[in-house]
Amino acid sequence: MHKRLAFIDTLRGIAVMAVLLQHALEVIVQNHPTGDYYWAFHDAIGYYINFGRFGVVLFFFVSGFVIPFSFPDSATPVRDFTISRFFRLYPAYWTSIVIGLLTMFLLDGKTYSLPQILTNVTMFQTFVNVPNLWIIYWTLAIELIFYIGCTVLFAIGLLNRHMTAVYIVVAASLVCTIGAIAIENRLLWSLMEVALNLTAMFLGKVIRDTVIGGKLRWQHVAGCMLLYCIFAITLSYKRFGGVYHENFFYSYSIGSAYVSAGLLFLLFATFGERMAWRSMAFVGVISYSVYLMSPFVIVWVHHGMNIGDGPLGWALFVGVIVAASLLASWVTYTYVEKPCISFGHRFRSQRKRPAALEPVLSGPGPAE
Repeated sequence: MHKRLAFIDTLRGIAVMAVLLQHALEVIVQNHPTGDYYWAFHDAIGYYINFGRFGVVLFFFVSGFVIPFSFPDSATPVRDFTISRFFRLYPAYWTSIVIGLLTMFLLDGKTYSLPQILTNVTMFQTFVNVPNLWIIYWTLAIELIFYIGCTVLFAIGLLNRHMTAVYIVVAASLVCTIGAIAIENRLLWSLMEVALNLTAMFLGKVIRDTVIGGKLRWQHVAGCMLLYCIFAITLSYKRFGGVYHENFFYSYSIGSAYVSAGLLFLLFATFGERMAWRSMAFVGVISYSVYLMSPFVIVWVHHGMNIGDGPLGWALFVGVIVAASLLASWVTYTYVEKPCISFGHRFRSQRKRPAALEPVLSGPGPAE
């Protein structure tokens, strides 16, 4: 019997709600008069912490906790892992593309070129320098890199060695921290940001190997977490600067998002199922759909709802977005994600022997 960890789904729920909150509040600040509340909004979601980045990084930690342990004990583990990932990711992703294209055309009359659409269908658009149809897709490229990296490490027998992830976190953190300080190059800093996201994922594996696998000690976690935090703070300062602008991206807000996500994940992993929250765990189960569908729900709600210019209207606006996003995402999860995942199981080879803990912890996250 497969065991699903409720605290992991709770983390997914927290992560996607943070992303949803960020996007909804940004719409209010950018499109409606907020008067005396203007800088209060900006401080909350742009100066102190960017909740969108916090949520995304929390998802990255969950991926690191789950994905390296998702290679089944079967005759063809790499093939089965690939099939599993394909049917978990692509059907819901393609659904979001269709919904997004219809939404943009019906509400704004906006169309996209056929080459851009077809390239986005592959999910590899970032790797061939084709723009994402929508900005939320940037996280999927990071996830794909991690999947490919884990597959390579698994194939050469390094993924399950207990110190592999530690070495990766330490090496990436040291090299990139020193590089960010020594080299003034924005393109290089952007690449280091990719490395930072991957470091968060491998740190998730370090934590898993400590709290569940028992392969590592807490000093490994402490050392890796410290280096990761230094890396995140240093790169955030270099990448986003020390002057606050009205774009919600600021060195402090991004740095605090990375650090807070890491510490919160560590807290949950340490106490395990005692941190589970049933209602939030439900949101976590459908979180991949929430991540993909909520941007278009926001567009529809904003188009059809007069939210006024006061706190009551803004609160109602956010509440309607949350409710509508959860409803729409439950529908896509029930009728797209779940059936496709079950269908994909038909193509997997038989397991060699029963597993005590199958990291099916892999309920859908933004890119799981």
